[in-house]
Amino acid sequence: MHDSINGFIVYPTYRIVDDESEEGKAKRRKKALVYLFGRLENGESFLTINHVRPYFYVKTEDLKNTKLQKALKDFDAVTEDSDFRNFEDENVTKIILWIPADVAKFRKYLEEINIECYEADIRFYQRFLIDKDIKGSLTIKGDFKKGNYVDRIYEEPELKSSKLIPDLKVLSIDIETDSKAKGIYCISLYTEGLNNKSSYKQVLLHASDKDIGKPLHNAISINTEKEMLEKFSELVKEIDPDIITGWNVIDFDLKLIKEKFDKYNIPFTLGRIDWPCKIEINDSFMRDSSADFPGRMVLDGIQMLRTSFVKLDNYKLETAAQAYLGEKKLIGQKNKAEEIDNLYKNDQQKLVDYNLKDSELVYKILFKTSAIQLTIQRSMITGMTLERVRASVASLDSLFLRYAKHHKLVLNSTKFSEKDVPFKGGFVMKSKPGIYDYVLVLDFKSLYPSIIRTLNIDPYSYVKNPPKILNKDKFIQAANGAVFKNQDGILPSIIQDVWKQRDDAKKKKAQAHVIYALKIIMNSFYGVLGNPSCRFYNPAMSNAITYTAEETIKLAAKKVEELGYEVIYSDTDSIFLVSKAKNISDAENIGKKIEKHVNDFYEDYIKERYHRKSFFEIQFEKLFKVFLMPTIRGSEEGAKKRYAGLLIVDGKEEMSFTGMEFVRGDWTELSKKFQIELFEKVFNKEEVSGYIKKFVDDLKKGKYDDKLIYKKSINKPLSEYTKTTPPHVKAARQLKKLTSNQIFYIITKNGPEPVEKLKHKPDYDHYIDKQLKPIADTILSVYGKNFDDIFRNSTQSSLFGY
Repeated sequence: MHDSINGFIVYPTYRIVDDESEEGKAKRRKKALVYLFGRLENGESFLTINHVRPYFYVKTEDLKNTKLQKALKDFDAVTEDSDFRNFEDENVTKIILWIPADVAKFRKYLEEINIECYEADIRFYQRFLIDKDIKGSLTIKGDFKKGNYVDRIYEEPELKSSKLIPDLKVLSIDIETDSKAKGIYCISLYTEGLNNKSSYKQVLLHASDKDIGKPLHNAISINTEKEMLEKFSELVKEIDPDIITGWNVIDFDLKLIKEKFDKYNIPFTLGRIDWPCKIEINDSFMRDSSADFPGRMVLDGIQMLRTSFVKLDNYKLETAAQAYLGEKKLIGQKNKAEEIDNLYKNDQQKLVDYNLKDSELVYKILFKTSAIQLTIQRSMITGMTLERVRASVASLDSLFLRYAKHHKLVLNSTKFSEKDVPFKGGFVMKSKPGIYDYVLVLDFKSLYPSIIRTLNIDPYSYVKNPPKILNKDKFIQAANGAVFKNQDGILPSIIQDVWKQRDDAKKKKAQAHVIYALKIIMNSFYGVLGNPSCRFYNPAMSNAITYTAEETIKLAAKKVEELGYEVIYSDTDSIFLVSKAKNISDAENIGKKIEKHVNDFYEDYIKERYHRKSFFEIQFEKLFKVFLMPTIRGSEEGAKKRYAGLLIVDGKEEMSFTGMEFVRGDWTELSKKFQIELFEKVFNKEEVSGYIKKFVDDLKKGKYDDKLIYKKSINKPLSEYTKTTPPHVKAARQLKKLTSNQIFYIITKNGPEPVEKLKHKPDYDHYIDKQLKPIADTILSVYGKNFDDIFRNSTQSSLFGY
């Protein structure tokens, strides 16, 4: 059948096959086929197959080299004239080969004879998609036939880009095992299908002989573990998901499933084609494990939340379910393994319910947090595959290659560089400690991207050897001395387009994940330029951004002070000032007035200094009714990136903490409770010494014993902690087996002990000294007091003299 239809690529790859043409047979030649698996807009799955030849570029001038000419014959390669040029404005010629592996070999040979290769490092299927300008969504035109595990197979179809927003089928799976994690009791499969159609919610249960006939709700009882696994394989292909997910699904569920498939000699082919699935387990906490299921994506639920910047106290399923769904697992963590063993023997329906609930929770959390939607959106913006959207260097590369192609430019192949030039960090002003009323915060909107656009900071526009006298109409000099051409560069164009998409999305009131995806991508570009693995790595460009940012924020602060307002703090892109307002309405009016003044100034300043349009935009962002800027501990100097205040949000008061103990993960619930209550009293100008003394007394009486737990991550094997042994490592070594890299422990009179094996009473003096005292001193130091003063003079009625 001939058809034209939109779809979305879930899994791109390629295969090397024999070239069956007469010439190919004669030369025993291989050829490369690009395979694109995905989902069509009508709900069917698809596979497209296209024969593609890999290529790269060399300077046309280098074709005169006799060694290069010999290599062309050896590799059975051909050349093709092009109208593309490199960044030095030199002509380049395309070298076309047969299989991707030849590109790497040819490049290695040419670099040995000092011939520069261009774009010889691009993934083969990525090159194909870039040439078609396809970023996930595509239009397929051609004949198709039905496949075994895919609805449609297209051979040599016509492909072009599309703007389809896909609806992908997500399958959440979960297994329950015996207490030794050796045998699988059951496997749950949960999906709500496409557009709430073709949903599937079922558990495969390895039932014993005596239980095989018992009716169970949402379960299929199967007599042997092998038959259960075979049924699982059959169901995955029948459900045909685009994404398989779960909680720690690769390191636990799929790892054990793969071991069982191998044990029973069941083909581990859970993809959309009869190619084996692969699992790579990384025992290090520093790298994520991965799974390769041809035709599908395996995305771990925990990894997806982290990639989507979803922050939780810990990444246990129970924690995420309570935070986003208000639900709990059906079985708690305490003695979980023993309880599952017991349920398998005595209450299999409850085990089935628990197993299915876990996979349901994962599914719903990923959609509730928009982690799935955000992952898809980032893929559609950058052209990266779903599992690589967080790769910021590769994301910029994908976009830059597309824009460069439009400008008929080729890029240098990536070469790893060492960081040999220090990078300037973001500017942070010395703060003025104290408690202030009606503090305004003005924030530059996307400052780093604004600098890139305003000063045309761009790899293509960068001038290595600028003239001594610069014509402003032709050149721009950044604050660090780096020079760029005064033209429309590629990186500023990318940012401009992403920025416009973000503004359009806001105007159309698009879903939050769409706007957030665009923000993530736009703000990642600065960091990429400073990464040695980036093909555009250039310290001069990165420092041009940070030096200009410092200059910009200092100048803005100066303009604010010229209006008669005191600036008490400023950091990378924000200014904090005392408004001298009498009330909230007065403060808001002052904020709007200052915002307009600074923006008007920059519009004229950039035009005069750089002969450019200013993209700087400062916004009146926040209003604190009361604001505390603490001192550095043990000093009278103001702190940096640490403050708190009573924020006005939609006319209501809300406590806000930045860089304070309350938002740091290595502090306990005790410190959080103490800090919130203490700051509340300070912001309401209440006396606090009596509160502090009573809190300490209550702690010693054991009233807060449930709030003394520390949680800390283990980042390497316990045996590698040799030079020092942190408290959480000491606690971890008391456990028989680590089930998570997060350790929960309490400091006792006998040292740190894991919560699971608590034997001694808490060391209250430790918690007073390490948890309460630093928080109290943060406030008291502003008044020249400290925590110990309260207990030296018990008759003191007031510390603050309110």
